[in-house]
Amino acid sequence: MGKIKKITAREIINSTGEPTIETRVELDNGLFSKASVPSGTSVGSYEAFDMIDFDKKRFFGHGRLRAIAKVNEIISPALVGMEAGQQEAIDKKMIELDGREDKSSLGANSMLSVSLAVARVAALEQKEELYFYLQKKYNYEKPSLPIPIFNFFNGGKHADTNLDFQEFLYIPKKKKIAEMIRQGVEVFKSLKQELKAVGYDTDVGLEGGFAPELNSSIEALELISAASLRAGYEPKLDYHLGIDIGSEMLYDEKKGKYIFALDNSYLVNDSLISLYENWLEKYPLLYLEDGIAENDWDSWQKLTERLGEKLLIVGDDLFATNIERLRLGLQKKTANSIIIKPNQVGTLTETIECIKLAQNHNYKIIVSHRSQETNDDFIVDLAVATGADYLKAGSLSRGERVAKYNRLLEIGQIIE
Repeated sequence: MGKIKKITAREIINSTGEPTIETRVELDNGLFSKASVPSGTSVGSYEAFDMIDFDKKRFFGHGRLRAIAKVNEIISPALVGMEAGQQEAIDKKMIELDGREDKSSLGANSMLSVSLAVARVAALEQKEELYFYLQKKYNYEKPSLPIPIFNFFNGGKHADTNLDFQEFLYIPKKKKIAEMIRQGVEVFKSLKQELKAVGYDTDVGLEGGFAPELNSSIEALELISAASLRAGYEPKLDYHLGIDIGSEMLYDEKKGKYIFALDNSYLVNDSLISLYENWLEKYPLLYLEDGIAENDWDSWQKLTERLGEKLLIVGDDLFATNIERLRLGLQKKTANSIIIKPNQVGTLTETIECIKLAQNHNYKIIVSHRSQETNDDFIVDLAVATGADYLKAGSLSRGERVAKYNRLLEIGQIIE
């Protein structure tokens, strides 16, 4: 297999107009590939370090020149001469170079841009689709298509709206991928009509979902339900709903309460879990993400015990694609599903290790985008290769979101 000849990074712009890093890996046989890395707006405490510049004269302090220098001046010289197919050795070398648990020496964004570009160029050299290369490399039996989870309302830190919760989600029932995406498009378009009919604006948030000023969180669920009926789809028979609470952003640790600005109210943990139970009785809910703050293990246990048989209890900030956090969660019997975001951990190898541990304990896998995205569609191939149950890639508007769904459609035509 070809050996790494050169690694170069540069600054590009992400979907929110912020700079991020893109890295190009070139082999001695002339082949090359690139990968870019997203960022989060709502960031959990246990995510690996995203390196920025803090130079207020450039991009208001959000530049990526430090991250780029780490790739060009430290990572590249260390990896030149290694074979592109040695993914684990390459990732291990970067982890050793960094030497810190949170990747704060080199930056998880610097490391991941290299890690993903290496995998891409190795697949290119083998003349294989990326998902097929990854599936074989990590010993998965066969590729499979995830169910897409569409984000129809953006709230919390993901939009300038009064919605407290981050995401209101639409989940089609399993069928051919083209049919699931068509269904999503039809309901999304119908939701726009519903919003116009009641006098709401149809601007979108960071992840492409609508971001109007609503009267309550319940209204968001009602509007999606009405849009589904308008498009000809029945609850539970054709779709389920989901919510990403983003509870860490709502939790006042000193008061021990979740503060809801929209409803001008607050709830303690037990009351919040009861609220979720109430919603489950009234709506076709299947999915509840970050329903409890990331350090409240006792309440996560209660939530899992009470609703784990009925809902996907999904940990994002709770786990942060961190295998040690996942081990702790398994020990404490919390959640039954995990969000996978490669930039939370910093290398492909560590991402795969986290996925495999979760799968070995029958957790559902949701491979996810970030709110500050690029057009890079690596996560789609990752989801297909590892047999992920779901793919979260945002709504059905904005090019950086649609790029993922179009890649999923492309793969569907190959393997379905």
